[in-house]
Amino acid sequence: MTDFVGLADLLKRENPLLLPVAHDALSARMIERAGFAAAAIGGFGVIGCRTGLPDLGLASFGEISAAVRDIAGATRLPLIVDADDGYGDVKNVVRTVRVYEDMGVSAIVLEDQVSPKKCGHAAVTREVVPVATAEAKLAAAIEARRNPDFAIVARTDARLVEGLDAAIERGRRYIDKGADALFVEAPTSIGELETIGAAFDVPLIVNAAERGKTPVLSPETYRDMGFSIILYPATLLLRMIGTFERTLAALRTGKFAEEGELPTFATLTNIMGMDEWMEIDRRHG
Repeated sequence: MTDFVGLADLLKRENPLLLPVAHDALSARMIERAGFAAAAIGGFGVIGCRTGLPDLGLASFGEISAAVRDIAGATRLPLIVDADDGYGDVKNVVRTVRVYEDMGVSAIVLEDQVSPKKCGHAAVTREVVPVATAEAKLAAAIEARRNPDFAIVARTDARLVEGLDAAIERGRRYIDKGADALFVEAPTSIGELETIGAAFDVPLIVNAAERGKTPVLSPETYRDMGFSIILYPATLLLRMIGTFERTLAALRTGKFAEEGELPTFATLTNIMGMDEWMEIDRRHG
């Protein structure tokens, strides 16, 4: 990872900030190669690709933070990291903040679901903790950070549990507690997006989750509604899985699927840093 860049500085460079979500080190390298200003790391993709499991709170902080460390070590991009519910009580939240701040990530997202948390767009029931519990975790996270530019983003999943009004009220309380940005997860219509955007004057995140519950709109439309950070949590994964399915189905018959022009093998190895490592070998080997 390169020198630290805070979320506020990222928003000065690009607004809305487009954040493809990386699920491993290679996808992070691809995001960087494509010219994005930053990337996000989502628990959904990390857990799915690392363990083959759904995002239902089945992975520990140790497993997820190890994946984040791998990704952070593979890219120079600033990273915004999904920290789930902080992986426990306020003590665990403090540890989570310290670990990710030490890794050099730009921001973490803390949510208010009851543990074990669940994917915000999956067709499953979920619960949220009492507001006071979420506020205490936010307060602990804010107090624990050493760099004030390390951003703490508050996420509420109350929309699908308590309704939109309750989610907005939680958001206001989280901002009052000191959160640097807000993520109201899973609004289900353009009208709800407009209501959320009009309710806050802070950086707002929207989850452009294809095949999810929230309308997927253009970056300009989201920006006009008041959203300054756009996450693309499933965009790479859906296309990766789709390509895998088509390719493997064809290969099972002894053929190669027609997927358009493929990158060269040299391109593949260069994305993995082959040139850099061979130069080290040339100079010192």
